[in-house]
Amino acid sequence: MRDVAQQAGVSLKTVSRVVNHEAGVTPALQEQVQAAIRSLDYRPDDRARALRRQSTGSRTIGFVPTDVANPFFSGVFRGLEDEAAEQGYLVLAGSSDADPRREEALVRAFVGRRVEGLVIASANPDLSYLKAELEHGTPAVFVDLEPAETMGDVVRSDHYGGAALATRHLLEYGHRRVAYLGDRQALFSSAERRRAFVDVMSARGLDTPWIVTGLTTPSEAQIAAEQILRATTRPTALLAAQNYAAMGAVRALQRAGLQHEIALVGIDDADFAELVDPKISVVPQDPIELGRLTAQCLFSRLAAPDAAPTQLILNTRLIERGSGEIPPDAAGRA
Repeated sequence: MRDVAQQAGVSLKTVSRVVNHEAGVTPALQEQVQAAIRSLDYRPDDRARALRRQSTGSRTIGFVPTDVANPFFSGVFRGLEDEAAEQGYLVLAGSSDADPRREEALVRAFVGRRVEGLVIASANPDLSYLKAELEHGTPAVFVDLEPAETMGDVVRSDHYGGAALATRHLLEYGHRRVAYLGDRQALFSSAERRRAFVDVMSARGLDTPWIVTGLTTPSEAQIAAEQILRATTRPTALLAAQNYAAMGAVRALQRAGLQHEIALVGIDDADFAELVDPKISVVPQDPIELGRLTAQCLFSRLAAPDAAPTQLILNTRLIERGSGEIPPDAAGRA
């Protein structure tokens, strides 16, 4: 605050009034102080404020997923909460909606409240804004993604391996026409899954004319699947590379009466997968365990801030439940 006061050419009390939104400062002086704040990248230290109120510290961590309502991220949140509670910490969460500006605002808000660490699941390809926060000493763990450059610890599933496993599973059952339904390609997990699908199909000399990405809701996925199923030459199998995509695919198949004729494999598990007929074959993640491991990684970082960054990649498996084992000639057999 002294630096801001000096650069703005005002008193320390004037700076205090501006940052605490107190009356008694003219608009011109307010703008003068705000300009100095922006120039110096000043941010209020809520932890220092808390200490003045005899607080013992924040003991909080901030979680920034794209959508905390998504079953996958709500599971990660639960795992973070469970592990954090054991350490006496509270988890604060906010959804970025895959909006880079909202993500950055959330991170800055959490850092302003002096969370002791960040857990980030970003859809932002440019994470350079985080460098300043990391340099200020706030550690970050990246979950479900891997930044282009090393900026912190990483905890994620093997997205490429899981999608390759799902694709090979369908090919082993004789399918040659497979459609792909996926999320936004800005997401690391989605880009990896699409890349694996294309690689496996290409390695078998198979075309991939049915690739639809950018699906963020079950309704969008349903519309996309319905359009594919109406084609004169349609695929014999669907790979739904995200839980919302699987929900939409199931609705489309049921609406067309093709759920026992078109094979379906989903990536990410969900409660509904065992409640439909046929049950959905999936390559699951364990989001709660992923959240717990992420929290453990963050607490290890807090204990050893100078240790080398770590990367934890969880292996994947496929659960056969029936939908992914439908042969390509199922309609003829019926």
